[in-house]
Amino acid sequence: MKKIILYIITTIIIIILGLLSREIKGIPLFMGDVFWAMMVFFILAFIFFNKNSSFIFILSIIITYIIEITQLYHRPWIDNFRKTSIGHILLGQGFLWSDLIAYLAGIIIGYLIKKFIDNKMEESYS
Repeated sequence: MKKIILYIITTIIIIILGLLSREIKGIPLFMGDVFWAMMVFFILAFIFFNKNSSFIFILSIIITYIIEITQLYHRPWIDNFRKTSIGHILLGQGFLWSDLIAYLAGIIIGYLIKKFIDNKMEESYS
């Protein structure tokens, strides 16, 4: 249960950092994409807390890459949704190859943070 709480807290911190990364000048724009992928990773870690980190890693890549690829699809209904704040956060605006690299970096960082949390939790139970 403590592990799940730590995943939730980590997700909240990542969301705050991701939102701040868009507001603070000097932070590269791609950092928002890194934080977004980390958020996806930890939401999946929360949902699938009994699965191993490799499963969550692969599922995170699949989901983030599919969402990025769907940005190549344009119809008025989905483009209008993308113009909303929530639509922009969830689906993005336009396809960029560099986003795929940022997502991979965010997922790797999320994976490493999760491993750290998991190891610390195991140590506390030993």
